Amino acid sequence: MLTLKLTNTLTKQKEIFKPVATPNVSMYVCGITPYDYSHIGHGRTYVNFDVLFRLLKFIGYNVTYIRNFTDIDDKIITKALTEGLEDYHAIAEKFIAAYHEDMRQLNCLVPTQEPKVTHTIPEIILFIQGLIAQEKAYVIDHDVYFDLASFQNYGALSGRKQEDLLAGARVDVDERKRNHGDFALWKGNTENLFWQSPWGYGRPGWHIECSAMAQKYLGNTMDIHGGGIDLIFPHHENEKAQSEALHNQPFVHTWLHNAFVNINKEKMSKSLGNFITLKNIFESTDPMVLRFFILQHHYRTPIDFNTDDLTAAQIAYKRLIAHLNPDNHIDNNQNVSYKTIPDHEISRELLDALCDDLNTPKCLGIIFEHLTIIKQHPILLRFIQALMNNVLGLTLEPLAEKTVLMTPEIANLITQREQARKEKNWAQADQLRNQLKELGYDVQDKKL
Repeated sequence: MLTLKLTNTLTKQKEIFKPVATPNVSMYVCGITPYDYSHIGHGRTYVNFDVLFRLLKFIGYNVTYIRNFTDIDDKIITKALTEGLEDYHAIAEKFIAAYHEDMRQLNCLVPTQEPKVTHTIPEIILFIQGLIAQEKAYVIDHDVYFDLASFQNYGALSGRKQEDLLAGARVDVDERKRNHGDFALWKGNTENLFWQSPWGYGRPGWHIECSAMAQKYLGNTMDIHGGGIDLIFPHHENEKAQSEALHNQPFVHTWLHNAFVNINKEKMSKSLGNFITLKNIFESTDPMVLRFFILQHHYRTPIDFNTDDLTAAQIAYKRLIAHLNPDNHIDNNQNVSYKTIPDHEISRELLDALCDDLNTPKCLGIIFEHLTIIKQHPILLRFIQALMNNVLGLTLEPLAEKTVLMTPEIANLITQREQARKEKNWAQADQLRNQLKELGYDVQDKKL
């Protein structure tokens, strides 16, 4: 079994990954709130953790991967009302189906379980009852709040001081609370809406949902918990607090968070009009190109998404396909693992890069640097084909015919070649044609 180093968000240090019960690994990644189509930020998160899932399995672990759906939420209810629907389930199911299609196109593996909040209500109620029994939570009318004063280690994950925590928290405004930062575990109502509980009808708060689902499928302590960097506070901080308060043991051994995706150097948001859905991207770009683009960046490094960089990614990916899959056919051996690694320096470098905090850009860089050597060694080539498909999730199949992405570089090469053909300089025309093919463009000649 290979050694895997990860950068733990809690300690901010690269550490050797030590699962609780080797070779079994438990991993929980926060899923979407299905009230709209998934955006490129979602794509980045789930591609990153898909690679980790694949890599853990590849190097010899048995992985239980949980990714949830928050299928009851203010945003879902508001969306249903906006569209004139009485049943919020219809909204949630519509966008869960769309999300699954996006993940399929991005070649993300299906997790071990994809629990929904609405299917976990009994476990959530039991969890809250346990906190109340230990005086870590309290009831106000039909609501239940977590008592921050009962958990002295609050703020350890985000690195914030207690007095500064409220600045970034979306706390519930309720003057009845003991502390301003106390967060809702149960949101009650007097209209008999949603689910019956010991405190009356209501629905769970956001943070308690993931703690209960993680406990149900992974136990009181898990190996890896991941998500976008925006979830560190308050969501993951609150998950950690309520879970450790209830069980009096560590909730997570290794926290992993990927960085943001910005659009043309601006934060992506609907208010700025730069909100890009995966559905929109796939209309003009092969999903494998987007996956490749994401993996060109380290998961902890912010991505500035723009069409020029996506075009460059398409050109580079086409070049990779041309070299690693010249016959448009790969027999991807699903049984390939670290035990079958060819005894070659390049194969060792590739796995060292992936096992060093999931360094996908370094891995891809090594492949591009040694393309000529790789093509000369059939066993090495087959191993790298399998590594690309089974670990990086890049299929290396010919790209779907989409809108052609043209860069000034490609346009200039085409112009030069047309001029060479007019001058009957066939040698130069052939050279330029081969150059274009290496960049992923197959030029079809017409009679002059």
